[in-house]
Amino acid sequence: MLRNTRKGFTLIELLIVVVIIGILAAIA
Repeated sequence: MLRNTRKGFTLIELLIVVVIIGILAAIA
């Protein structure tokens, strides 16, 4: 999953991480 690592995270990856954290926070 390493294509073009600009600064470590792409916008899509950041969005996915934020969504996952939001779901975990909602569950907890």
